[in-house]
Amino acid sequence: MPKILFVMTGADHWTLADGTKHPTGFWAEEAAAPYEAFTAAGYEVVVATPGGVVPTVDKSSLAPEVNGGQEGADKIAATLDSFIALQRPVRLDDVDLADYAAVFYPGGHGPMEDLAVDATSGRLLTEALRSGRPLAVVCHGPAALLAATDADGANAFAGYRVAAFTNDEETQSGFADKAKWLLESRLVEAGIDVRVGEPWAPNVVADRNLITGQNPASSAPLAAEVLKTLR
Repeated sequence: MPKILFVMTGADHWTLADGTKHPTGFWAEEAAAPYEAFTAAGYEVVVATPGGVVPTVDKSSLAPEVNGGQEGADKIAATLDSFIALQRPVRLDDVDLADYAAVFYPGGHGPMEDLAVDATSGRLLTEALRSGRPLAVVCHGPAALLAATDADGANAFAGYRVAAFTNDEETQSGFADKAKWLLESRLVEAGIDVRVGEPWAPNVVADRNLITGQNPASSAPLAAEVLKTLR
């Protein structure tokens, strides 16, 4: 069975500008919707995290109000319960890219804490980009792109068109004035071409083998785009 690698945050908090540790992790829908799509299409999903720690779900992402009601929340929770690989992650250091048909990075604020500065992840992203295999990243997952730099500090994704969680969305979610830095701004500073869509609406951008989504609503359409490229 072909495999798709989910590279996920190992962080359970996000350090804000005042030093406060805000509880977070990965965003439920951004892992659950692609997991369902990929496994339904016959792929095995393997999870990798820094240090092989079991990823933490952001509890706020399980709430009915962000899942279209209680039924949606129950469905997301049930999907995560069935996602056994979440409880058995491999160490990011042990990943061999050759074992995987595609690579996917879910979001949540967790990647802002660890993957944004994780050199191992940065090297994997650079290798995946150059390999030509589908590389998909959603919401705050593009924070990981910031670690994909060479010895001179140049970013491997400079000049690529991407979608990512926007400054407007961070403002509307109540964190823009609390964050040490904003994702959209930092990506632009790295030379990445951020394509901003309407807040909270699906926005998927494909540029060569890189496929990115702006927000949780983009995760299912992003997964569909990945599967299209794998056919």
